[in-house]
Amino acid sequence: MDKLINTLKEQIIEALNLTDMQPDDIDTDAPLFGTGLGLDSIDSLELMVLLERNYGIRIEDPREGRRILESVRTMASYISSHQQ
Repeated sequence: MDKLINTLKEQIIEALNLTDMQPDDIDTDAPLFGTGLGLDSIDSLELMVLLERNYGIRIEDPREGRRILESVRTMASYISSHQQ
């Protein structure tokens, strides 16, 4: 799971063009939106595209998306549980 978390952090930095950040700068358990990383709704769309493109996961339900994209750890957990 640690490898997936680090990979996700790298993918988030690349997808959102956070060029001034390193994977270690992103707290695995901090909220991605609001008080944590401070992402917005446009960023959430980018993260959903990232999940679909890299992991074949398509998020249809906005409530489910909100839960999945809560933090890097929740994203990694969801990916792990849906990858075989």
